[in-house]
Amino acid sequence: MNIPEPLSELEIQRELGALAGRNRTLGSGPSFLGAGSYHHFIPAIVKSLVTRGEFITAYTPYQAEASQGTLQVIYEFQTLICNLYGMEVANAGMYDGATSLAEAALMACRVTRRERVAVLDTVSPAYRAVIESYCRPQSLEVATVSDAASGVNDATACLVTQYPNFYGGIEDLRAQVDTAHSAGALSVVSCDPIAVGMFQPPGHYGADIVTGEGQPLGIPPSYGGPYVGLFSTKQEYIRQMPSRLSGRTVDRNGETGYVLTLQTREQHIRRERATSNICTNEALYALAATIYLAALGKSGLRQVAELCYQKSQYAVSQIAALPGYSIANSGPLFREFVAQCPAPPAQINRQLMEQNILGGLDVSDRYTNGMLLCVTEMNTKDEIDKLAAALAG
Repeated sequence: MNIPEPLSELEIQRELGALAGRNRTLGSGPSFLGAGSYHHFIPAIVKSLVTRGEFITAYTPYQAEASQGTLQVIYEFQTLICNLYGMEVANAGMYDGATSLAEAALMACRVTRRERVAVLDTVSPAYRAVIESYCRPQSLEVATVSDAASGVNDATACLVTQYPNFYGGIEDLRAQVDTAHSAGALSVVSCDPIAVGMFQPPGHYGADIVTGEGQPLGIPPSYGGPYVGLFSTKQEYIRQMPSRLSGRTVDRNGETGYVLTLQTREQHIRRERATSNICTNEALYALAATIYLAALGKSGLRQVAELCYQKSQYAVSQIAALPGYSIANSGPLFREFVAQCPAPPAQINRQLMEQNILGGLDVSDRYTNGMLLCVTEMNTKDEIDKLAAALAG
């Protein structure tokens, strides 16, 4: 066989570096792409701590006596997510935001003993696809609805909503929760964790299950994963909640200790009786989210949220003033918005890339020539002005 001679370590590094250099990274120029994966600032302390050997090699903490540090981190993570979402109990994490939401739909069916899941059409299309993948094999009906009031009936287990929705809009969450409850269904909300830095959390409106994508909390976009899913609910539903749960207790010497608790919920029992079968989970990224939230604190998270809000509002004002452009969002929005363009988004994105600008997602399937643009605290005023100038030109 005509196989070339092996490369040295130095030559391999050069070869891989050349290949990596062909990629466009978020540091290569302004990015206005979001749609579920967001470019937020990550404090240096996050990587510094998650790469410590005590954490980065940690496996599932079955032996509590040997895993107190990991279990305490999980416990703190659960506490932070409860505080973030205004809920009573949270689990140790899920695979990502999409699977968290799908598991929430399954949980709602178990709790209500109903077999219909109503999903608003403003929920992420990718999330809706995952919900269908989880529900169809269990003969559960998944109905995509455009209106909460008409989409829920007495056979509905839950109404699934997104806050903010996939297109950046802030919908009337209280009305959605009340609509679900009036039909005897549960309210399931996929909530962005940065948004609740400045908006009321879903728990404030009475949501029953709140999930989310933890990627904005100190985790890089990284080709779409791995991420960490957030999952929280009311205390009364704790035994139907999927995944692991770290609890705090006291040993016989009066010392505080942490253990995996209520394990009959998942894979420690017969598969057909378990609420989920999540195995080695995203504990390392749950740690990253914990460090991120602890480092920023309540005021820091609010500042990030306000910067996203203010900068996206500025971008809206600049783009709306351009000839041929309009903004599809009619109400309040957060971080993302849909710009309706005078030409197909694919064409405009190619023109933007020529100026080293990463544009938005094509959502023409819902809005004519619609482009979903995202603005975070990482985008400067100059970058937004450059985007507007490129769109105008």
